[in-house]
Amino acid sequence: MHSGHSLRALTFLLAFLLFAAASGFAQEESASTQPTNVLFFLVDDLGWRDLGCFGSTFYETPHLDGLVARGMKFTSAYAACPVCSPTRASILTGRYPVRYGITDYISPNGGNQPEKWRRNTPMLPAPYNDRLPHEERTLAEVLRDSGYATFFAGKWHLGPEGFWPEDQGFDINRGGIERGGPYGGDKYFSPYGNSRLEDGPQGEHLPDRLASETVEFMEENRDGPFLAYLSFYSVHTPLISREDLRQKYEAKRQSVDSEPTWGQERKRKVRLMQEHAVYAGMVEAMDLAVGKVLDALDRLGLAENTVVFLMSDNGGLSTSEGHPTSNLPLRAGKGWMYEGGIRVPMIVRWPGVTKPGSTCGAPVLSTDFFPTILEITGQTSDSSLPIDGESFVSLLRGETRERGPMFWHYPHYGNQGGAPSGGIRQGKWKLVEWYEDGATELYDLEADLSEQHDLAQANPRKRDALLRQLHSWQEQMNAKMPTPR
Repeated sequence: MHSGHSLRALTFLLAFLLFAAASGFAQEESASTQPTNVLFFLVDDLGWRDLGCFGSTFYETPHLDGLVARGMKFTSAYAACPVCSPTRASILTGRYPVRYGITDYISPNGGNQPEKWRRNTPMLPAPYNDRLPHEERTLAEVLRDSGYATFFAGKWHLGPEGFWPEDQGFDINRGGIERGGPYGGDKYFSPYGNSRLEDGPQGEHLPDRLASETVEFMEENRDGPFLAYLSFYSVHTPLISREDLRQKYEAKRQSVDSEPTWGQERKRKVRLMQEHAVYAGMVEAMDLAVGKVLDALDRLGLAENTVVFLMSDNGGLSTSEGHPTSNLPLRAGKGWMYEGGIRVPMIVRWPGVTKPGSTCGAPVLSTDFFPTILEITGQTSDSSLPIDGESFVSLLRGETRERGPMFWHYPHYGNQGGAPSGGIRQGKWKLVEWYEDGATELYDLEADLSEQHDLAQANPRKRDALLRQLHSWQEQMNAKMPTPR
């Protein structure tokens, strides 16, 4: 009788162990097949060297430095345009801005359209589309239709009401309207005067509020999958910082005993040293907001199943509107076709894939996010529209990628001193064409990152070959050009 009880007990124990093992395997299998969450940080006007991990010794960005330590830093990442709206649309669509006609920043009053142009310039700027067409298939729409919860916070700047985030695939919109900056209310502090963001307590800081909204969304959708897209208004003008951070950097500036150093870019002076205390405070506040979201990702146990991206929409502002930052060793800044206007900081953390603390020097363009994120999440684009971006998943795995040429088309006069121009980069070579007079410049970026040695006359064969490619691409895209007056 005793042995019978023992046999039944042993049988029960074995059955229990088999069940537990099977259950554990099922949970592990379920976790491994759980769709990957996507967290995207887009920073406005952040320059290539505006983070500690990208070489700044004045601005302090410990959270983004930590993200690089756990992920991959891209040193040859490019925005699709030297100003904001076109690049923002290129990320969401995977397409060159010229395809959907948003080739300049969108002015709600149309002041930069040719029919309202009042500046004394040799040419009239080309007309452009002032909204992202509904026909475009956005990243948010593809992921939402695949079962993802989708969230947007911050700067949108892709059209008037009716073309806001909630009309382009995002379930939730916190702060995305037609404006290109926080121009309502108390600007970077509550009250915000923003119809898509309720006011917080008096004096609440906008980047921290946007981070809190993002955290709340992740908490509510922790069972996933989700796309959380935090598009900072920072560090765009107006130049306004938290007072404690301004004082911190003012003291730091005085301690290094530096005076602003200036250079010249055509008719504009260009800042050559990072020492703007207000701007530094804005950069750190943005970094603190990123840290708040990343800490929540860890706290919620979501970090291992979430791929994190960070990029800027154009180069740092160095030749206008307060000249708050320096992009050295890059030339010029926002609004220019030189590297300072289009090369931007970029970070990706994909746990289990990107090697912690790694660096990638391969060229990447903002159009490339769309196919990359679809590949990571196992989705395919159901759009009939051609996609210009090329997936860089192979780079994230530490492998190589042969990317084709990258093109730029900016047939406008920006606010920062640049003139209508186009560009192409293929391998180490970059060509810039100025539309006013057809002048061309050729640079070897491997040997001359600062674009100080124009090789157009010394290497006419390479110049002409790249110029033919650029013109062929412009014809293929039916690119609108500025017109002589």
